[in-house]
Amino acid sequence: MTGPPPVLAVGAAAIDEWYAVSNLPEPDGGAFAREVTTAFGGVGANVCVALDRLGREVGLVSRVGDDEYGRRAREYLADTGVDASRVSVGEDPSTRSVILSDPAGERAIVTAGESFRRLRLDAADREALAATEAVFLTGYTPDSVSRAVLDAVESAADPPALAFDLSGPVEELVGRGTEPETIYRLLRAANLFVAGDVAAAAYFGGPDAAVDRIAAAQRARGDPDRSSLGGDGWPRAVLTHGADGMTVVADGNVSEYDAFHVDRVDATGAGDAFVAGLIDRWFADGGRVGVADGVRFAAAVAAINCTSRFAQRGLPTRDEVEAFLAERGR
Repeated sequence: MTGPPPVLAVGAAAIDEWYAVSNLPEPDGGAFAREVTTAFGGVGANVCVALDRLGREVGLVSRVGDDEYGRRAREYLADTGVDASRVSVGEDPSTRSVILSDPAGERAIVTAGESFRRLRLDAADREALAATEAVFLTGYTPDSVSRAVLDAVESAADPPALAFDLSGPVEELVGRGTEPETIYRLLRAANLFVAGDVAAAAYFGGPDAAVDRIAAAQRARGDPDRSSLGGDGWPRAVLTHGADGMTVVADGNVSEYDAFHVDRVDATGAGDAFVAGLIDRWFADGGRVGVADGVRFAAAVAAINCTSRFAQRGLPTRDEVEAFLAERGR
């Protein structure tokens, strides 16, 4: 390969320590773990592996520790089609997550390890990001790296499409991931913005406020009298509501879409699978797929992944997604 793959994701490659618990504990409460195991995860790796399963050429920019967790993550990526040549190794403990998953598939996640937080982009990383066709960035990315990605994308002669997933509430990201000021820059620079209910509410002041503000900013494009609403750079946005579906804001118009109902086993990684489906439909092949078809395809990728345990084990191939949609008359 003479250049970077058509899609580059910046995000963690982690080992998930997975606890199948009787219930998600309340404050001062407890739970019993009927099973404890490990699986592969990390937002960046989840998106990459999902795109790889869909047949896309994709690479990961990340950092792992020089320890057992990092070794296992690199060995796993080597067995996939993901280009892991931009995954560096440092002395800090590898990023890893403890995931509590209850019988209904709901989960709580605690992340530890400094390896991804210490990621820094070198000149070769910046050149690759500027030369690729699409870039994915998560809100868990260290702020200095997010700003470096923005600089690389914005300075490119032919800028790649940029997808940004807010990933978590702002108070969770401050000091650990992308800061509010940089999030605002990303809102203006990105082609796709994705946020779940909790993350959107924390940044915009509520889910309804998020929809209203994004739609108003999109409608203000090219209108200098309304530049205070967001100018000419706010992206197509998708606000996800879990099993309750998603809200799409595109060109100032708001549309609601249902999620596919499946026998959910584990929702871990569903959001990452959904984002990968959007990148596949809206960015790859020139982005010729319409809003509705892109959302339904991405929702199918996420739904199928929920029928298996762990973040990556149930990620479907393109044929499996198309068969799933055909069964449902799509």
